[in-house]
Amino acid sequence: MAKIAKKRKAAMAKYDATKAYTLAEAGKVVKDITTTKFDASVDLAIRLGVDPRKANQMVRGTVTLPHGTGKTMRVLAIVTPDKEAEAKAAGADYVGLDEYIEKIKGGWTDVDVIITMPSVMGKVGALGRVLGPRGLMPNPKTGTVTMEVGKAVSDSKGGKIDFKVDKAGIIHAGIGKVSFDAAKLAENATELLNTVIKLKPSSAKGTYVKSVTLSSTMSPGIIIDTKSFN
Repeated sequence: MAKIAKKRKAAMAKYDATKAYTLAEAGKVVKDITTTKFDASVDLAIRLGVDPRKANQMVRGTVTLPHGTGKTMRVLAIVTPDKEAEAKAAGADYVGLDEYIEKIKGGWTDVDVIITMPSVMGKVGALGRVLGPRGLMPNPKTGTVTMEVGKAVSDSKGGKIDFKVDKAGIIHAGIGKVSFDAAKLAENATELLNTVIKLKPSSAKGTYVKSVTLSSTMSPGIIIDTKSFN
């Protein structure tokens, strides 16, 4: 039998692992049981009653968290010269076109989000082998291929996140940091859950949100009472 580390044993003694908590309660528990020396990320795992192998049951979208993610997002705007000033004014960390196309071809991907324009997607699309596996490929469905470059940049810098159900039917998303107070964590989690619920595929039958778990980096998962928000 695997031995439980002292810190994990101490954390597990502070809450009931069999109890389903409200989001507000869970936020407090996660803050209490996290002992990392760094500002750990807080993540929400939502298990859905969908079959992601079927195109009509794919759940994917974006949400702007009311209190942001606590993470400084590095944004690259691959745009034509007439849109460069707009991107810079909105806070883009890197702005350009062909020079960044070439850098990415060379393996550079030191960014969190890439914003581009429909007219530029021909060039950006050729970078699929580099950007695709890293989840950086711009997509109109997530608002990262748009003529409203400034808005897209400011949204990304301000707490907008993308989410997508994985092969196991689970959505994993970061909703803040342990340094956030419990109320802010609960509000961010609620915003994400409400968005996911609105995206329920009409072809999905039975229970849609099967389970929800809140955890921080290296902490045990806290079970969320789905009746408290469903």
